[in-house]
Amino acid sequence: MNEQFEEVVQDLDPEYIDVDPLKKSYYQSIIQTKERYESLKEHNTALMVIDMQYLDAAPGHGVFADPKTSSVPPEAQEYYFSTLDNVVIPNIQRLLRTFRSRGFEIIHTRIMSLTKDGRDRSEGHKRLKLHAAPGSKESEFLEQVAPADDEIVLNKTASGCFTSTNINYLLKNLDIHGLFITGVYTNECVSTTVRDASDLGYLVTLIEDACTTVTQELQDSTILTLKDRYARVIDTDTAIQEIEQYASR
Repeated sequence: MNEQFEEVVQDLDPEYIDVDPLKKSYYQSIIQTKERYESLKEHNTALMVIDMQYLDAAPGHGVFADPKTSSVPPEAQEYYFSTLDNVVIPNIQRLLRTFRSRGFEIIHTRIMSLTKDGRDRSEGHKRLKLHAAPGSKESEFLEQVAPADDEIVLNKTASGCFTSTNINYLLKNLDIHGLFITGVYTNECVSTTVRDASDLGYLVTLIEDACTTVTQELQDSTILTLKDRYARVIDTDTAIQEIEQYASR
C-alpha cells in the first residue's frame, strides 16, 4: 500500500508542488492514507449533500427570485444552472443511489432558520438578507436529490455546517470518520465545511463534479486551494468505484 501511495505522489504535477512545497507532505500524511479505505470497509464514511434547495439552487426562487435584480449576473446564472442541471444533480443522484444501496449514512444540510422571522440567523445571513423560513419554498430540497426514508437532515444559518449545527457531535455518535462532500456553493458552504471537517480530523473527500458555484474560475480556484491539503479531490466515477470496491452491503 505504501508503494502505491509513493507512486501516486511521484505522479503529482511538479509545477503544482512548486507552488505549494508542503503539498507532498500533506498528501502523504493526511490525504492518501489507508484509514480512508478502512473507513469505507467498515461503513464509517458518510455522504454529505450541502444546500441543494430552492433558496440557492433553483431559478425563480430565493437568491434567484428575480434574475434582473439578483446579485449574480445573468452569464453567471446561466453557467451555474447549466452546470447544476447537466452535471452536478445527475452526479449527486448517482452517488445517492450508490450510498443507499450499500447502506451508508447520508446527511443533507440546508439553510433554514428556526423562527419564521429569522431572528435566530447568523449575523452574516442577516446582513446578506439570506432567509429560508420553516415551511417556505426556499427551505425545500430539490426533488431530484431530496432526502429519502430515515436520512439525516441538518438545518443551518451560516456558511459552514460545523459552526451552526451539531454535526460534529452527530458524526461522533454515528462513528463516522470519513466524509464524501457534494453540493453548493463550492467556494462558500462547501469549502467552509471541507476545511472545518479537515481541521477536526475527518477524512474528507470532495467530489469535484458533484459541486459547483457561479463561475468556472471560482470553481477551479477553490478546488485548487482545497486539493491535497484539506481534502482528497476525486470525481463521481472514482467515488462510485471505490464504494463498490471496498464496501459490501
